[in-house]
Amino acid sequence: MASRVYLIIFAGLMLAQGLSFALMFYERQESATTVMLDTVEHEVGTSVAMLDRLPASERAAWLSLLQRDNYRFMLGRGSPGTPLASPRSHEVVRRIEREVGSGYGIAADTVSTHPERYQVHFTLHDGTPLTLEVTPRGIPPIARWLPIILVLELLLLLLCTWLAVRLATRPLRHLAQAAEAMTPTGEGPRMSEQGPAEVAQAAIAFNAMQERISRHVKERLHILASISHDLQTPITRMRLRAEALDDGEDRRKLLGDLHEMEHLVREGVAYARSAHGGAETPVRMDVGAFLESLVFDYQDMGQPVTLVDSVSGAAMVRRQALKRVLGNLIDNAIKYGERAEVSAWRNEEGALCLAVRDRGPGIPEDQLDRVMQPFYRLEGSRNRDTGGAGLGLAIAAQLTRSIGGSLRLANREGGGLVATVELP
Repeated sequence: MASRVYLIIFAGLMLAQGLSFALMFYERQESATTVMLDTVEHEVGTSVAMLDRLPASERAAWLSLLQRDNYRFMLGRGSPGTPLASPRSHEVVRRIEREVGSGYGIAADTVSTHPERYQVHFTLHDGTPLTLEVTPRGIPPIARWLPIILVLELLLLLLCTWLAVRLATRPLRHLAQAAEAMTPTGEGPRMSEQGPAEVAQAAIAFNAMQERISRHVKERLHILASISHDLQTPITRMRLRAEALDDGEDRRKLLGDLHEMEHLVREGVAYARSAHGGAETPVRMDVGAFLESLVFDYQDMGQPVTLVDSVSGAAMVRRQALKRVLGNLIDNAIKYGERAEVSAWRNEEGALCLAVRDRGPGIPEDQLDRVMQPFYRLEGSRNRDTGGAGLGLAIAAQLTRSIGGSLRLANREGGGLVATVELP
C-alpha cells in the first residue's frame, strides 16, 4: 500500500511539475515574443525615420550603430526571395508597416527558411532603397540556476511525500504485526490507542476483537477440557466393571472400546492444553543435545528413530512445548511410516528448522492442510483402527503456533512425509 500511494503521489507531483514548467516556458515564450515584436516595431520605425532624414552620404556610417542581435539594415534592394511563410514574419511586417507608415513602399519576402531569415524593403523619400534583414533568435535562454531550483523543489516535495506516506501507513504496519502475533487463544500484544482519531478508533476495535476472540476460544477450550476430564471417571468405572466380567469375546471388545475412549479423552485434554503452550517461559538450551536426548529416549524404548542431521549452538525455545510437538510428529512417523528420521538446520534468515521424516504412504496434496484440523482422519492406513484420534497433528500444529512457530507438511520424494517445524 505504501508503495502504491508513494507511486501515485510521485506521479502526480512529476505531472504537476512538468505542467508547471510547460506553462512557465509557454508564458516566457509569449512574453519574449511580445517584447521582441514591440521592440522591433518601435526601434525599426525610429531607425527608418532617422535614416530618411540623414544625408545620403552619412547613412552608411549609421548602419552598424542601428544593428541588433536579430536584425540589421542594408542600403540597397537586398536579395531576391519568396513570399513570407511563417505567421510570425507576417506579424512583424504588419507591425513595422503600421509604425513606419505607408509612405515608404514596404514589401517583404523570405530569404531563407532554415534558419528563418526574411527581408523588409523600404524606399526612402529621396528614392534610396533600404533593406531590413530579420533573423529571429527565439526566446532568450533560461537562467542556469532555474533547473537546479526545480530539482531541489522536486526533492523537497518527494521527501515530504515520503514522510507523509510513512506516517499514514505506520499504523497499518503495526496492525499487521499485532495480527500476526496473535496466538490460538486470541492473546497477543495490544495496539497503542494513541494517535489520530481514525488510528485510535481502529486500535480500540482491534483490541476489543482480540478480547472477544480470547474469551470465546478460552470458553470453548475450557468446555472441551472439562468434558474430556469428567469423562475419565465414568470410563474408569466402566473399565473396572468390564474387567470383573467373565473372560470372553464381549469382554475383550468392551475393554477395547473403553481403551479407545480413554485415548480420545486424553488427546482431547492435550489439545485443549496445547493452546496455552506460549505461556511456558523460554529457556536457553543446546539444540543438538536436546535432539540427541529426545532420540535416545525413543531408542531406549526400542523405537526406530534416528538423528540424521543436527545443529550446534544454543537457542531460546520453550522446551516442553517443543518436546511435545516433536513427540507427536515422531509418534505419527513411527505409526504410519514404521520409522522416523529427525534433522535440524538453520535457514537463510537464521530461523531454527526441525524436520521429522518417514517412509509411509504420505498424504494426498489436497489434504496436507486438512489433516492438521482437529478430529480429521484420512481413510486407509490412517483410520481409527490404528489408534488415531485425529488430534496428533492438530495438537502439534496448535502448539507450534502458540510458541510463535509454524508447521508445514510435504510429501517426500520416493514416498513418505516430511513435517517441518520452523521457529524464529
